[in-house]
Amino acid sequence: MHPTSPQRRCFHEYFITHLPSTSLHPDSRISGGPHHKLPRDKSTPHEPRGTHRSPAAAPPMVGATREMTVVRIPLRSAKHHFGVSVSRGTRPYNEDSFQAGTVEVPAFAKRRPMSLQRTASGGMTSELTPAGSASGDPQVFYFGVFDGHGGSDCADFLREELHNYVEDAMKLFELESSLAGKGTLKGWPTNTGTPDGRPAEMPSRASGKESLEAIETHTPPGLEPLKPPEPGTKAPANGANGKQELIDSAPPVKQSTSVSKAEELERALVKDWKELVGGYFRRFKPEYFSRAAGGQGHQTEKYVLAKSNSFGDVPDKVKDGLGIETVLEYAFLKADYDFVTAQVGKQDEDPVLADKAINDNDVLGDLSRPGKHIGGPKRFKGGSTCSVVLISTSTPSPFWHPSSPSSLITAHVGDTRILLCDTATGQAVPLTSNHHPSLPEEATRLRRYAATFVTDSFGEERMSGLANTRAFGDMASKRMGVSAEPEIRRVELSPAEYSFLVLCSDGVSGHLSDQEIVDIVKEAKTPDQAARDVTNFATEVKSDSDNATTLVVRLGGWERRSEGGLGSLGTKEMRDWRRSESMDPRRGRN
Repeated sequence: MHPTSPQRRCFHEYFITHLPSTSLHPDSRISGGPHHKLPRDKSTPHEPRGTHRSPAAAPPMVGATREMTVVRIPLRSAKHHFGVSVSRGTRPYNEDSFQAGTVEVPAFAKRRPMSLQRTASGGMTSELTPAGSASGDPQVFYFGVFDGHGGSDCADFLREELHNYVEDAMKLFELESSLAGKGTLKGWPTNTGTPDGRPAEMPSRASGKESLEAIETHTPPGLEPLKPPEPGTKAPANGANGKQELIDSAPPVKQSTSVSKAEELERALVKDWKELVGGYFRRFKPEYFSRAAGGQGHQTEKYVLAKSNSFGDVPDKVKDGLGIETVLEYAFLKADYDFVTAQVGKQDEDPVLADKAINDNDVLGDLSRPGKHIGGPKRFKGGSTCSVVLISTSTPSPFWHPSSPSSLITAHVGDTRILLCDTATGQAVPLTSNHHPSLPEEATRLRRYAATFVTDSFGEERMSGLANTRAFGDMASKRMGVSAEPEIRRVELSPAEYSFLVLCSDGVSGHLSDQEIVDIVKEAKTPDQAARDVTNFATEVKSDSDNATTLVVRLGGWERRSEGGLGSLGTKEMRDWRRSESMDPRRGRN
């Protein structure tokens, strides 16, 4: 892979959708459904490239009809569906970065039974809108937040290139669409249109309404509002999010049978890391690499083993194959390897340090090793954390429609944060843990190589001065195990099960609890406003606020986001206390 190739396409910061042609006119009176709040004034006509099929949200046709028009809409302009806010806080410059759009990768959504996809007349039950990759699959959406440290070089590299590594790895591992196969959906079936080319099913408000009404909101037993500390007692500690229990990852979906080729690629990358760095990487076992390549086993291997141990019978569909989890781990480790290798071949800013052997305190390797054109002209010793979300649907209906089921994959390194909001309970559902030395799994992984764990003045454990035990870059700490091995989690989203998705940097999650973040979002009218509210509150209540970035993504249960559990009132008293404390000059800010 060569991410800087001149043929490399630009990142798709837009999505493709079908809008009723009348909605493109300013006098449109269409209301209801997720279409009516799409920014029609920001849309532009979309022409399929080459001979590829038209977007999967409509049957193949020639040209546009009077009823439906295929358009591109910039994701950042769809403020009722996505929002982002960035602040440098009190820092002199901003090292955070983010990305949001669509990527050209095979669908990985869990297939739905055809009986649930079609009406009695053979049409689709879900609402029309985005879908349209080059393969004819529904579009795969990509969201990422990157928190740089020691500079922005690494975070900027991940923003511009990580999605390319993911796309290239999909091709190398020969992943196929999870929707491909007999009797399953890949785009729209050829018999779903009317004789004049119109889609068989127009946007259905009823299906979305039924899905929303099917959610039974309730307050979990024992749930109490979050109270501020009593006068004279210590304020609640920030950054304790990593101790929350995480939901289990859903079973894998086999998308490739090219196991031998995958093992060859994995074996080569493991060997490269051993030769470049040594130390921890001489014995590291990537979680999703095959055992034959020195890993812990493809996710399907582990799933088969677990099922056979528990039930005796193993589903044939998960034997001898691999899925997107393996590809994501390869892409992360390959991107990190290329970044570190590029720094090895550069001159150190300090001319004295530049004369030292590179393996004295950084990484092992040959100084003459040619580096790729990554980062600036000088060696960059900082790094970046990273949290990425990919969302795939099994039907042309968008993931934010209430009746649409979808599959979500997270890949996470460091202490950036990904949260879901449960529509029924209103509770925050964390999908990532903080990779800090205090996390038992990380302490066990690294004790053998990093004997110097220290506690700073804020009570946080650090390793070699770093708060994070997993990160991209950080070449001086690679030998001790600071790697970009991602924590990967797959979540199957039922219709309207979750209200929204939040990605944020530690400038937000380090100061606020998960539930406070979620409750701030509930009070906003749009994801765009929600992102700004979260970032503003996080920087307002902290005098020495860090860079803060928040992304908010609308999901199917958005319209009922405040009805479950305690609504947004569960943390209101705590948030009011934080705000009053930040404005009280007698107490200072904590």
